[in-house]
Amino acid sequence: MMASASIEREMSAATFPIRDGVFVAVVGPSGAGKDTVIAYARSRFGGEARLDFVRRIITRPSDAASEDHDTLADAAFVEAEAGGAFAISWEAHGLRYGIPADVDRSVSSGRVAIANVSRAIIPVLRDRYANLAIVEITASPEVLAERLAMRGRESRGEVLARLARGANVTLSGPGVTSIDNSGPREVAGERFAQILRKAMAFSDISGLI
Repeated sequence: MMASASIEREMSAATFPIRDGVFVAVVGPSGAGKDTVIAYARSRFGGEARLDFVRRIITRPSDAASEDHDTLADAAFVEAEAGGAFAISWEAHGLRYGIPADVDRSVSSGRVAIANVSRAIIPVLRDRYANLAIVEITASPEVLAERLAMRGRESRGEVLARLARGANVTLSGPGVTSIDNSGPREVAGERFAQILRKAMAFSDISGLI
């Protein structure tokens, strides 16, 4: 898995780490329900202006079974990446993922940006954002296996391999919160909503300092 950071053209290296706002990195194994928890929070907060739910760019067609994202072909993604279109980009499972460059402006203006990202890019995020909250969405192995099987995208062997890779990844460092999403989505969703409230309160204070 590779990770890279594309710096927005008008921002110099002296701008980093970006302050005032908060970047909330949502991570966790496939099948844990990261997009479900994020969607719950989006509906919970309605049009809250301080929250920016980031729409990812992925080299995978969008469909009803996956998150609502923007799609680029491989060549177009590489061209956009070279042109500074992404704040953060990475590769995983044969796909390319990008977070739009305007998220930097959002955080620097004191907002809270929420994005589903790979655990592999956390070191890059720590360097880029002064205020980083990492939320790990988890679920029991049985629940993960069931959810991945229901997607129908992978064979049983591929599902087991994906679960094994996730089991070997551990998170460490400051600002990490774990939420178990094995049960009703409202339980995990409300815990996530509490984290976003704290992030908004922090960014409100940070912008006054």
